[in-house]
Amino acid sequence: MIEKIQSIFKIPELRKRILFTTGLLIVYRLGAHIPVPGINADALGEWFAQSASTTLFGLYDMFAGGAFQKATIFALGIMPYISSSIIIQLLGAVIPYFQKLQKEGEEGRKKITQLTRYGTVFISAMQAWGVCKFLKSLGATKSGLYIVSPDAGIGFYVYIILTLTCGTILIMWLGEQITERGIGNGISLIIMIGIVARYPSSFIQEYYQLYSGNRALLVEIFLLGLLFVTIAAVVLITQGTRKIPVQYAKRVIGRKVYGGQSTHIPMRVNTAGVMPIIFAQSIIFIPQTISVAFPHSELMQNFGKLFSSQYEIYWVLEALLIIFFTYFYTAIAFNPMDVADNMKKYGGFIPGVRPGKKTAEFIDNILTKITLPGSIFLALISIFPYFINKTFKVEYSFASIYGGTGVLIVVGVALDTLQQIESHLLMRHYDGFMKSGRIRGRR
Repeated sequence: MIEKIQSIFKIPELRKRILFTTGLLIVYRLGAHIPVPGINADALGEWFAQSASTTLFGLYDMFAGGAFQKATIFALGIMPYISSSIIIQLLGAVIPYFQKLQKEGEEGRKKITQLTRYGTVFISAMQAWGVCKFLKSLGATKSGLYIVSPDAGIGFYVYIILTLTCGTILIMWLGEQITERGIGNGISLIIMIGIVARYPSSFIQEYYQLYSGNRALLVEIFLLGLLFVTIAAVVLITQGTRKIPVQYAKRVIGRKVYGGQSTHIPMRVNTAGVMPIIFAQSIIFIPQTISVAFPHSELMQNFGKLFSSQYEIYWVLEALLIIFFTYFYTAIAFNPMDVADNMKKYGGFIPGVRPGKKTAEFIDNILTKITLPGSIFLALISIFPYFINKTFKVEYSFASIYGGTGVLIVVGVALDTLQQIESHLLMRHYDGFMKSGRIRGRR
């Protein structure tokens, strides 16, 4: 492995790309520690510790790499860009104009990218305004600190909205630069580095538990072994595919013969990726988020407690939502009819299946079958941190490493980035990371 890492830095282009990516990620992490004037970061951190860990704000802070609860210039993180991308993608499934753009190749992709950027600016401004209004409405925390001064006027809103919106635009630009001139997908790496940045403090807290005698050594060893097994299972499901054989008929054009080769369609077990968990948690966190907005209402507080992660009913509801959204998002992300039409257009067919509608039905049937175990796994990996937290009495920040959105993103992005590095190595006749074969990317 040491020789493989040395080989990376022997290639000037690859070395330059890795150093460029590392530099921009450092810039992102530095920006995540620059506070915004006008918001009391200490009071906001206290409020997060008391109320927001299992609300939409806690989920948002995870994607922002902890910048939201610190009230920094990158407090909104990259979530507005992700939201804009998801909206554009969903519109592509129902609006003919966006469907046309998706089929126009490079020019259509540029137009979609431009619309996504405009959407990011608009969503960032709206979210920044909403965050200001909500934080000001909270008043003082239990220690008497105000998150936002009661005297804050229109100037404060304009200043914060401009600062947070520009911060999101800068993050978006950093991500695009990494994708173009660095290594890996820039947006994905920014999300991953924000999640990974929270791991050291979680492990330090767990070490203090062991050092103080609150945790037995055997229990700690078992937890670390369980973490290894969990990550291995996530890698297995992330890489798992079902290959559908495809045969292309021979075509004679002039004096040349085209086609005749055999290939396959790789059907991923987890086609939807991490999106079902994000959708499900966004919905199931809504009741607690609403209850936080009414701290003095006993009715709303009792309503919020019904959706607490301490109760098994919460786990069941989240699991069912994840299974539903897995099928929903898979149906949007993968269209069997388009695949069948493209195969028929270029003379491809699945052996034993008629081209056209029958091929689409065959692919859809297989997709439905392999999505079921993928959706069940996503549901289990999502509620696994709650089980670890309740069973072993560990902090939720450490238990969250065992599953949920974070581990799926970290594993998936790490595999994609390693696959790109390996491609550079193999192009220049260096050995890859795996002697038995190449690392397979998720796409």
